[in-house]
Amino acid sequence: MQLIWLRSDLRLHDNTALSAAAARGPSVAVYLLSPEQWQAHDDAPCKVDFWLRNLSVLSRTLGELNIPLLIRTASRWDQAPKVLLDLCLQLNIDAVHVNEEYGVHESRRDAAVAERLNSNGIALHRYLDQLLFKPGTVLTKTGTYFQVFSQFRKVCYDRLHRSLPSLVKAPMAQSRLSIDSDEIPATIEGFETPGETLRALWPAGEAEARRRLDTFADVQIDYYKTERDFPAKPGTSQLSAYLAAGVISPRQCLHAALQSNQGEFESGKVGAVTWINELLWREFYKHILVGYPRVSRHRAFRPETEALAWRDAPDELAAWQEARTGLPIIDAAMRQLLETGWMHNRLRMVVAMFLTKNLLIDWREGERFFMRHLIDGDLAANNGGWQWSSSTGTDSAPWFRIFNPLSQSEKFDSEGLFIKHWLPELASLDKKDVHNPANLGGLFGVAGYPSPIVNLSTSRARALAAFKNLPSRQAAAESNE
Repeated sequence: MQLIWLRSDLRLHDNTALSAAAARGPSVAVYLLSPEQWQAHDDAPCKVDFWLRNLSVLSRTLGELNIPLLIRTASRWDQAPKVLLDLCLQLNIDAVHVNEEYGVHESRRDAAVAERLNSNGIALHRYLDQLLFKPGTVLTKTGTYFQVFSQFRKVCYDRLHRSLPSLVKAPMAQSRLSIDSDEIPATIEGFETPGETLRALWPAGEAEARRRLDTFADVQIDYYKTERDFPAKPGTSQLSAYLAAGVISPRQCLHAALQSNQGEFESGKVGAVTWINELLWREFYKHILVGYPRVSRHRAFRPETEALAWRDAPDELAAWQEARTGLPIIDAAMRQLLETGWMHNRLRMVVAMFLTKNLLIDWREGERFFMRHLIDGDLAANNGGWQWSSSTGTDSAPWFRIFNPLSQSEKFDSEGLFIKHWLPELASLDKKDVHNPANLGGLFGVAGYPSPIVNLSTSRARALAAFKNLPSRQAAAESNE
C-alpha cells in the first residue's frame, strides 16, 4: 500500500507524487492539519479556509478513483513523524510519496519524517512538483545560486528550450479499498471563517483554476503586458491563490502560455512572454529560499541592511494596516487586501515602498501583515516582494528608488476608478483631486477622510539618509575619498 502525503499540491492532475504512488499500487492519501504551525507561520484565516474548501473538492475527486483521503492532526510539524509513522503502521504502508516543499521548517520536517520512516523500513519518496527546476540545478558558473533574476531567467530559458517539463498523467481508478475517507472539517479553531463575499471571489477546485487559466490564456494574455499594472482593469490571471495551494501547477501554466504563443518563450506575443517571466520570478524566489536560508529566518538578504535604523512608529503602522494613511491609492489597496485576501501586484510594491521608505518601518512588519491576510500568501514570493521593495533583498530596487504614491496613482489609476471603488467616500471627487484630497484643504474635512500621515517629500529625504548612512556605505564612501 502506498501513502500520498498531500501538502501544497491539492489537485488530481499533473500531481507528481500522486501519480507516482498510484502507479506503484493501491494508494491512500493523507492531509495533516497543523494549526499551531500555521499560526506560527502567520497563515491567513482566508488561506486556511481556502485549503479546507479545496480539500473537500479533492476528496470527492479522489473518491471517484477509490483513493481515500484521510485527515490527521499534527498541530506542530515536529509531531508529523510520529503521526505519519502511526498511520503507516496501521495501514501497512510500504512507502510514502511527497512533493517537495521549500523553506527551513519544511526541510527540517521532511528530514525528520524520512528518518523516522526509514528506521521502520518505510521509504519516503520525494518529487519535484511545485517548481520547473530543482533548486541547486540552476546555478552560476561558480556553482552558486543566482542573485540576479535576469541571469537566472536566461539559464531557465536555455533549459526550457532543451527540455520542456512534461505534464504528469492523472491516475486511473483503483480497486475499492476497505478504508473510508475522513470528513473534511469546515473550520479550524483559531482561524476565523471569512465572509461569503470573499469566498465567492475564490471558488475552490481544479475546475475553477483550469477555467481561469484557460480564459486568461485564450483572451487576456495578449493584453497582459499592457494592462497588468492597472488595478482597475482585469489584467491579471487571478491564479496566485491556486498556485500557492497547488490547485494548479506551474507546469500547467507554462504549457498553457506556450500553447497560446506557438511554443515561443522569448518571441511572439509580448503578453505571453511577460507572463512566463512572472512564473520564473516565482521560481526564482523559491530558489533563493533554498540557496539563502536566512530569508526564511526573518533576516535580510543583504546583511548590511540589518543595520538600518527602522522607526518604531506604532500609530503610523496601525494607520497603514487599517487603510487610513490619508493617501487614497495606499488606503484603497489596503482595503482591497482586507476585504478580498488579495492585492494587485503593482499596488503591493507601492504600499510596501510607502511603509518601508516613507514611514521607514521595518519590512518585516509588512511581510507579516500581508501573510496574515493574503489568500495567496507564499513565504518565498511574499518575502521576495517585500525585500525587493525595501531594498534589502536580492535583485532589489536600488535604495534610492522610492515610488511616489501620488505619481503611481495618477499613472496607473488615472481616472481614479480603483480608488473610488474601494474608497466610496471619495466618489464625488473629480479625477484630478481624487489622488490627493489634501490639496482641497479644509473644504474636504466634511467627508471624514484623514489628512496624510506623512509628508512625502521630507519622509523621502529621511529614507535616503537612513540608507545612505548604513555603515557599509559610509565605509565604501570613505575608502573612495
